[in-house]
Amino acid sequence: MVQAYNFLASWQLFPEKCQFEKGVAPKSGNYKVESINNGQALSISINWVSLDNEAFYTQYNLVPNDTLMPLEDNAIADQIQASIPNASSLMTSFYKAGSKVLTVLHEIMPNGYMKITQEGYDNDTISFKNVEIYHKQLSVLPYSASVAGVAIRPTKEGVIKHKALSAMEDQTNMQLDQIRQQIELLARQAQEIRKRKELSLMIYEAKLNFKPQIGQVYHLYEKRDSSHILSLVAPQEWGISGPFKQFVSSVKLLADHTWVEVSS
Repeated sequence: MVQAYNFLASWQLFPEKCQFEKGVAPKSGNYKVESINNGQALSISINWVSLDNEAFYTQYNLVPNDTLMPLEDNAIADQIQASIPNASSLMTSFYKAGSKVLTVLHEIMPNGYMKITQEGYDNDTISFKNVEIYHKQLSVLPYSASVAGVAIRPTKEGVIKHKALSAMEDQTNMQLDQIRQQIELLARQAQEIRKRKELSLMIYEAKLNFKPQIGQVYHLYEKRDSSHILSLVAPQEWGISGPFKQFVSSVKLLADHTWVEVSS
């Protein structure tokens, strides 16, 4: 069983990398391979979620010693045969009434992905070949895998897992959206503070002929020498042309002694 080491993991499906002659690639998939019986056998569990958001689950055990063994509680096969030709290959064959109905080849690719090739017969007459690509997961997620897998059918466990996954996704998406909104709000607040700071620096460098009062509206002008001056006189009160180069903005002094731009 040492040769099976490379397969012992939870694998996540790449739906976009799959090629299906039978069925349609699921929306998400998980393929888990575990060592059982003190390393004498393997347990394979498959979860997947269809494009219609229907959850499926199946599980079976095998002994990779090339011996034909009975397969219990399986709709498409009653016997299983498995072998590990080398450290990067795991071959599994499924039989029903003495005839081979499905062959599944697991291969560890040079990039570390797992490739699963399924070959069998659809309705006992038309041959098909499905290819699935998986990447190794760092943790086990409770969902997903192969449409053409063995004895995959809706189960109470699959439905429960799917509902739990959907609820988890809804909650985490909502929390992430709240955090995103908070970040956007903080970014807007930071931008407003930055604008007030820049405006305040400009005003405090301007010429002041009076003591500004908190809450009072004043008017900032640029003089012809490019310096600034704060005035009580609004632009419209100067008549056609004022004595300054241009009007900058109307401003108000806040309680924290920063200035904010207001409508004139």
